[in-house]
Amino acid sequence: MAVEFTEANFDELISTDKPVLVDFWAEWCGPCRLVGPHVEALATEYEGRAVVGKVNVDHHPNISMRFGVRNIPTIVVLKNGEVVEKVVGAQSKETLAEKLDAAL
Repeated sequence: MAVEFTEANFDELISTDKPVLVDFWAEWCGPCRLVGPHVEALATEYEGRAVVGKVNVDHHPNISMRFGVRNIPTIVVLKNGEVVEKVVGAQSKETLAEKLDAAL
């Protein structure tokens, strides 16, 4: 199951040597609903190897601003707390897996 990133837990969860995939989304966003199942599947497939989760931009706008998220869905991949990949728009599960694999 994908982690729910919040302003309270975000910095702690990204402070890891594992890659972190963050899906910036909102409930009202149609394309976000297409990406959501991919993120959930990746969370299961990469369990123990990566941290995979979601940030609801309506509930946690400060995290979104920190990463310059202006459109959703936006997927950010972090390695050692630094952005190594950022893609905007609905992406296939395979594309997201490739981005995560590159950070492993």
